[in-house]
Amino acid sequence: MSEENKNENQQAEEKENKEAEVKSENQEEKIEVVETEVVDSQKEIEELNDRYKRLYAEFENYKKRTMKEKESLRNMLISDIMINILPIIDNLEKAISAGTKDTAYEEGIKLVLKQLKDVLAFNGVKEIETVGKTFDPELHEAVSHVTDEKLGPNMIKEEFRKGYIIGNKVIRHSMVIVAN
Repeated sequence: MSEENKNENQQAEEKENKEAEVKSENQEEKIEVVETEVVDSQKEIEELNDRYKRLYAEFENYKKRTMKEKESLRNMLISDIMINILPIIDNLEKAISAGTKDTAYEEGIKLVLKQLKDVLAFNGVKEIETVGKTFDPELHEAVSHVTDEKLGPNMIKEEFRKGYIIGNKVIRHSMVIVAN
């Protein structure tokens, strides 16, 4: 019986060892499967994170582009309107320079001119500086050249008509006399 018990014990131990080996192999396979799933998940997370960053950058660029487009459109609309108002301002300035004995009338004209100039300033429209500045064909239109020893080359001596600019866009070029 002891021989039989030993054989049975030995067979039971072998069976347990085989079962332990199978369990160990199953656990190692499961670990490998989990590890590959973790690696795959990390790759997927990296890909999704990269896609997120790209989409976020594209959205930020879109926002900047639309803001620039809106500002450009706004400036274009304002300049279209202001082109029609500028001759009125010119005429009011001529009326003031002509002078009158009626001071109340003159003050009324000055007040209307100031209101129009305030509207221009509120909308970002600025006068182009001319007299004493260097001639710039982007901003000025030369109607005449004169020789003046007091002024340097390409210096603006006189302004015939005021020019206006909004942002970087010229609404109307200044008409000027250029020296030398």
